[in-house]
Amino acid sequence: MASKLNVVTGATGLIGSHLAEQLVARGERVRALVRPTSDTTFLERLGVELVRGSLNDRAGLKRTVDWADVVYHCAARVGDWGAWRVYQEEVIDATRNMLDACRAASVGRVVYFSSITVYGKPRNPGQIAENEPRGQRMRFGDHYCRSKIMAEDLAWAYGPDATIVRPGWCYGPRDRNSLPRIIKALQARRVWLIGDGQNLLNLLYAGDVAAGAILAAENPNARGQAYNLCSEGELTQEAFLDAITDALSMPHVRRRLPYKLAYSLGFLSELIGKAIFLKRPPHLTRYGAALVGRPTSFSTAKARTQLGWQPRVTAREGIRLTLEWLRAEPGSPLYQPQPSAELSRVS
Repeated sequence: MASKLNVVTGATGLIGSHLAEQLVARGERVRALVRPTSDTTFLERLGVELVRGSLNDRAGLKRTVDWADVVYHCAARVGDWGAWRVYQEEVIDATRNMLDACRAASVGRVVYFSSITVYGKPRNPGQIAENEPRGQRMRFGDHYCRSKIMAEDLAWAYGPDATIVRPGWCYGPRDRNSLPRIIKALQARRVWLIGDGQNLLNLLYAGDVAAGAILAAENPNARGQAYNLCSEGELTQEAFLDAITDALSMPHVRRRLPYKLAYSLGFLSELIGKAIFLKRPPHLTRYGAALVGRPTSFSTAKARTQLGWQPRVTAREGIRLTLEWLRAEPGSPLYQPQPSAELSRVS
């Protein structure tokens, strides 16, 4: 009998690649929708079936999800920088197209990857559970939060066969955004502790998020539910930066910037960036200041009790694995090319 077929969007990204890796390790079939220009080397090594296409191609999406047992929709615009039309197309419209294709193909299980960002800025920063209202005190121009809420609404409308998972700040091998950006800033001496540095970070290894999503797809009680898949706080901001700088033999960061000042400077940087049509995010944004400096805790009790989910990779081990991967990844700020066998023999 044919093994279970899983369709993964965003499989060349951080969480999606870990998801594909774990599903293949379980002996299950994986089909990935990838852009024609994406680097699929890792997925090809895994033996993943590749479908080159777009989330805007409705006919192609229908063929992609045909006969799927589970669809994991990971692909989306990530981050806080960009025009609203980009989030409309890459988060909302893309999710609508995928769910329409799943509906047409009668897919029985859909797992939508949202974000803890959907909660906005709750006044009470402690232990935010899944029943907390979404979109609280949203920042002006927070397109990412708004678009993820709207995409969640589409997933809820799919019916009880959909499950929503809300990851936090993720990292791990194949992280091409988060840790590389921090490392570049450390190398340029642009990093400050925001506030006193003692706030706990919602930082979680991407493989643990993938494992939680698989548990949710398999558990019949997870139908129609949402789950926080993030850290309840393992490392403080200061300890996190110390772990990175220690691994890189760099001095610890001890310069401090008050949180309110960092947030205000982020807003000013955004205004300047938009005025000069900056394509990349400014070095400091309100989202970045809040992500690193704000003391916020998210409850994962629901995922632990209902799914039996438990993060397995400690932050320090995850950082080690990520840095190890970055040293071998061409184009990363830590890339260390290895001498070829011919050169080694000559030397």
